[in-house]
Amino acid sequence: MTDTNGQVIDELKKSIRDIPDFPKKGIIFKDITTLLKDGKRFHKAIDGMAERYSGKRIDKVICVEARGFVFGSAIAYKLGAGVVPVRKKGKLPHETHKIEYDLEYGKDCLEIHKDAIGPDDNVLIIDDLLATGGTMKAVCDLVDKLGGNVIEVAFLIELTFLKGRERLKGQKVFSLIEF
Repeated sequence: MTDTNGQVIDELKKSIRDIPDFPKKGIIFKDITTLLKDGKRFHKAIDGMAERYSGKRIDKVICVEARGFVFGSAIAYKLGAGVVPVRKKGKLPHETHKIEYDLEYGKDCLEIHKDAIGPDDNVLIIDDLLATGGTMKAVCDLVDKLGGNVIEVAFLIELTFLKGRERLKGQKVFSLIEF
Protein backbone atom coordinates (compact mmCIF):
# COMPACT_ATOMS: atom_id res chain seq x y z
CA MET A 1 0.00 0.00 0.00
CA THR A 2 1.13 3.50 -0.62
CA ASP A 3 2.09 5.78 2.25
CA THR A 4 -1.24 7.58 1.86
CA ASN A 5 -2.89 4.42 3.16
CA GLY A 6 -1.05 4.47 6.49
CA GLN A 7 -4.33 4.44 8.35
CA VAL A 8 -5.29 1.20 6.58
CA ILE A 9 -1.99 -0.36 7.67
CA ASP A 10 -2.65 0.82 11.24
CA GLU A 11 -6.14 -0.70 11.09
CA LEU A 12 -4.74 -4.03 9.87
CA LYS A 13 -2.01 -3.96 12.49
CA LYS A 14 -4.54 -3.39 15.27
CA SER A 15 -6.59 -6.35 14.05
CA ILE A 16 -3.72 -8.80 14.73
CA ARG A 17 -3.73 -10.12 18.28
CA ASP A 18 -0.73 -11.07 20.37
CA ILE A 19 -0.72 -14.48 22.06
CA PRO A 20 2.00 -14.61 24.75
CA ASP A 21 4.03 -17.78 25.31
CA PHE A 22 2.83 -19.55 22.14
CA PRO A 23 4.05 -21.94 20.84
CA LYS A 24 6.56 -21.83 23.69
CA LYS A 25 7.42 -19.62 26.64
CA GLY A 26 8.97 -16.29 25.72
CA ILE A 27 7.42 -16.07 22.22
CA ILE A 28 4.69 -13.55 21.41
CA PHE A 29 2.72 -15.12 18.56
CA LYS A 30 1.11 -12.78 16.03
CA ASP A 31 -2.36 -14.31 15.53
CA ILE A 32 -3.76 -13.32 12.13
CA THR A 33 -7.02 -15.24 12.52
CA THR A 34 -8.54 -12.05 13.92
CA LEU A 35 -7.71 -10.29 10.63
CA LEU A 36 -8.81 -13.23 8.46
CA LYS A 37 -12.26 -13.50 10.02
CA ASP A 38 -13.07 -9.87 9.13
CA GLY A 39 -13.94 -9.87 5.43
CA LYS A 40 -13.30 -6.15 4.94
CA ARG A 41 -9.89 -6.27 6.60
CA PHE A 42 -8.91 -9.45 4.77
CA HIS A 43 -9.90 -7.75 1.51
CA LYS A 44 -7.75 -4.71 2.40
CA ALA A 45 -4.78 -6.94 3.21
CA ILE A 46 -5.03 -8.84 -0.09
CA ASP A 47 -5.50 -5.64 -2.10
CA GLY A 48 -2.61 -4.01 -0.26
CA MET A 49 -0.29 -6.83 -1.21
CA ALA A 50 -1.62 -7.52 -4.73
CA GLU A 51 -1.65 -3.92 -5.98
CA ARG A 52 2.14 -3.90 -5.80
CA TYR A 53 2.30 -6.52 -8.58
CA SER A 54 -0.48 -5.25 -10.83
CA GLY A 55 0.75 -4.96 -14.40
CA LYS A 56 3.88 -7.02 -13.74
CA ARG A 57 4.29 -10.38 -15.44
CA ILE A 58 3.85 -12.88 -12.64
CA ASP A 59 3.43 -16.41 -13.97
CA LYS A 60 3.19 -18.28 -10.67
CA VAL A 61 2.58 -17.41 -7.04
CA ILE A 62 4.34 -19.76 -4.69
CA CYS A 63 2.50 -20.26 -1.43
CA VAL A 64 4.25 -21.58 1.65
CA GLU A 65 2.39 -24.02 3.93
CA ALA A 66 0.06 -23.28 5.56
CA ARG A 67 -0.98 -19.66 6.11
CA GLY A 68 0.84 -18.66 2.93
CA PHE A 69 -1.83 -20.65 1.05
CA VAL A 70 -4.51 -18.22 2.26
CA PHE A 71 -2.73 -15.11 1.03
CA GLY A 72 -0.94 -16.53 -1.98
CA SER A 73 -4.05 -18.07 -3.54
CA ALA A 74 -6.05 -14.86 -3.24
CA ILE A 75 -3.20 -12.78 -4.66
CA ALA A 76 -2.67 -15.24 -7.55
CA TYR A 77 -6.37 -14.99 -8.37
CA LYS A 78 -6.19 -11.18 -8.50
CA LEU A 79 -3.09 -11.34 -10.73
CA GLY A 80 -4.37 -14.11 -13.02
CA ALA A 81 -1.36 -16.25 -12.08
CA GLY A 82 -1.00 -19.93 -11.27
CA VAL A 83 -0.68 -21.19 -7.70
CA VAL A 84 2.19 -23.43 -6.59
CA PRO A 85 2.15 -24.93 -3.09
CA VAL A 86 5.35 -25.57 -1.17
CA ARG A 87 4.64 -28.16 1.49
CA LYS A 88 6.15 -30.11 4.32
CA LYS A 89 7.82 -33.42 3.46
CA GLY A 90 5.52 -36.15 2.17
CA LYS A 91 2.46 -33.97 1.45
CA LEU A 92 2.81 -33.59 -2.33
CA PRO A 93 1.69 -36.56 -4.49
CA HIS A 94 4.05 -36.30 -7.49
CA GLU A 95 7.84 -36.17 -7.94
CA THR A 96 9.39 -33.43 -5.84
CA HIS A 97 12.54 -31.52 -5.14
CA LYS A 98 13.17 -31.19 -1.44
CA ILE A 99 15.34 -29.02 0.70
CA GLU A 100 16.32 -29.36 4.34
CA TYR A 101 17.00 -26.21 6.30
CA ASP A 102 17.90 -25.22 9.83
CA LEU A 103 15.46 -23.88 12.38
CA GLU A 104 16.32 -22.31 15.71
CA TYR A 105 15.48 -25.63 17.36
CA GLY A 106 16.29 -28.26 14.72
CA LYS A 107 15.78 -29.00 11.03
CA ASP A 108 12.81 -29.02 8.70
CA CYS A 109 12.14 -30.04 5.11
CA LEU A 110 10.08 -28.47 2.32
CA GLU A 111 9.09 -29.87 -1.07
CA ILE A 112 7.88 -28.56 -4.41
CA HIS A 113 6.72 -30.54 -7.44
CA LYS A 114 9.49 -30.91 -10.01
CA ASP A 115 7.14 -29.69 -12.75
CA ALA A 116 5.67 -26.75 -10.79
CA ILE A 117 7.83 -24.06 -12.34
CA GLY A 118 9.15 -23.82 -15.86
CA PRO A 119 12.46 -22.31 -16.85
CA ASP A 120 12.23 -18.53 -16.78
CA ASP A 121 8.81 -18.45 -15.07
CA ASN A 122 8.45 -15.22 -13.10
CA VAL A 123 7.40 -16.12 -9.60
CA LEU A 124 6.18 -14.25 -6.57
CA ILE A 125 6.66 -16.05 -3.26
CA ILE A 126 4.09 -15.36 -0.53
CA ASP A 127 3.94 -16.22 3.15
CA ASP A 128 2.16 -14.72 6.11
CA LEU A 129 5.20 -13.87 8.24
CA LEU A 130 8.90 -13.13 7.92
CA ALA A 131 10.73 -14.01 11.13
CA THR A 132 14.31 -15.32 10.86
CA GLY A 133 14.09 -15.95 7.09
CA GLY A 134 15.17 -19.61 7.11
CA THR A 135 12.00 -20.98 5.56
CA MET A 136 11.88 -18.34 2.83
CA LYS A 137 15.57 -18.80 2.00
CA ALA A 138 14.86 -22.52 1.48
CA VAL A 139 11.89 -21.72 -0.80
CA CYS A 140 14.03 -19.32 -2.86
CA ASP A 141 16.63 -22.08 -3.23
CA LEU A 142 13.94 -24.47 -4.51
CA VAL A 143 12.79 -21.92 -7.10
CA ASP A 144 16.39 -21.40 -8.22
CA LYS A 145 16.82 -25.16 -8.59
CA LEU A 146 13.82 -25.25 -10.95
CA GLY A 147 15.06 -22.29 -13.02
CA GLY A 148 12.40 -19.78 -11.98
CA ASN A 149 12.96 -16.05 -11.56
CA VAL A 150 12.00 -14.78 -8.12
CA ILE A 151 10.46 -11.36 -8.72
CA GLU A 152 9.94 -10.74 -5.01
CA VAL A 153 9.18 -12.43 -1.71
CA ALA A 154 6.23 -10.89 0.09
CA PHE A 155 4.73 -11.16 3.54
CA LEU A 156 1.72 -9.84 5.38
CA ILE A 157 3.88 -9.32 8.48
CA GLU A 158 7.58 -8.84 9.13
CA LEU A 159 9.08 -9.10 12.60
CA THR A 160 11.91 -6.65 11.91
CA PHE A 161 13.76 -7.31 15.18
CA LEU A 162 14.53 -10.88 14.00
CA LYS A 163 16.37 -9.53 10.92
CA GLY A 164 15.01 -12.13 8.49
CA ARG A 165 15.86 -9.91 5.51
CA GLU A 166 19.53 -10.56 6.17
CA ARG A 167 19.08 -14.22 5.17
CA LEU A 168 17.36 -13.11 1.98
CA LYS A 169 20.17 -10.97 0.60
CA GLY A 170 19.92 -10.72 -3.16
CA GLN A 171 16.10 -10.96 -3.09
CA LYS A 172 13.58 -8.15 -3.20
CA VAL A 173 11.51 -8.33 -0.01
CA PHE A 174 8.18 -6.65 0.73
CA SER A 175 6.10 -6.73 3.88
CA LEU A 176 2.77 -4.98 4.27
CA ILE A 177 2.97 -4.71 8.06
CA GLU A 178 6.05 -4.41 10.27
CA PHE A 179 6.33 -5.10 13.97
